[in-house]
Formats: sequence, structure tokens, C-alpha cells
Amino acid sequence: MIPEEDLGPSWLRDYGDIEADIRQMREFATRLEAEVRRNYAPHLAYIADDMSVKLPDPCDAFIELVHFLTAHQQVQQDSTNRVYDVASYTGGLANAAGTISQRYEGSDAFAQARVQDVERALRGVQGPVRGDQPSGPPTVPDPAGAPTTPEVLP
Repeated sequence: MIPEEDLGPSWLRDYGDIEADIRQMREFATRLEAEVRRNYAPHLAYIADDMSVKLPDPCDAFIELVHFLTAHQQVQQDSTNRVYDVASYTGGLANAAGTISQRYEGSDAFAQARVQDVERALRGVQGPVRGDQPSGPPTVPDPAGAPTTPEVLP
């Protein structure tokens, strides 16, 4: 008999197989891809326009404002990147689900797919770029960067 300390966590002792319906996986992949293409990707251009509005340059003498606008620009850029990543990676997830469902569609029951096959399909999820969406997130202008207009200091 194996000692208690060598058995591992109690919540893991009775784990079993994960079953997936390949036909439903194909349907999921198709619907997810269509949802992203129809209801998410078309709005990316509007988000890019809103996020890339150039703010006026702050006065260097107001250092708190400069720091705030710098932090704001970084958060704005990160937010824009995440919005674009959702479209790309969701499409990649749909592609991975579609790949797995195609590979195992004719297999006997649900037993053929292995975890490493799923991991291999998901490893390729790099966010495919499609022609109906912009190629990547826009670069948000840095309001605390080099001034574009002459500054008037008191």
C-alpha cells in the first residue's frame, strides 16, 4: 500500500478522462470563428481610432501631469493590445478546435484524441491575421513625448 504522503492531493486522486464530442467541437469552432468575424472584428477599427487620438503635449513644468499622461498612455496601449489579442487568440482557439475535430472526426468514439494532440494544436495559436481585420493594434501616441508645438513657460 502507498503511504498517504505519497498519494498526492486528495482532489486529484479520483480524476478521470475528459470526454469531448468531436462534432460539437467542430460546431463550437465554426460558431466561435463566425462570432469573432461578424460581431467583434468589425469594431476594431473604431477602437483603434478612439485609442490613437493625439492628446495635447503637457507643459514640462507640470511634472505630475507628465507622469500621469505617461502612465495613461502605457495603460491605453496595453488595453489596445488586449482588445486586438482577444480577436486574434479567439480565432486561433477556434482554429485549434477545428483542427482537432477534423483530425478525429472519423475516429472510433471519443477515445482517440490525446492531451498532447490538444496541446500541439493550441501551441500554434498565435492569432491568425485575417483579411477582414486590421493587422495589429495601433500605436498610441505618447503625450509626454517630444513637444510638437512651442511651449510657453511662465
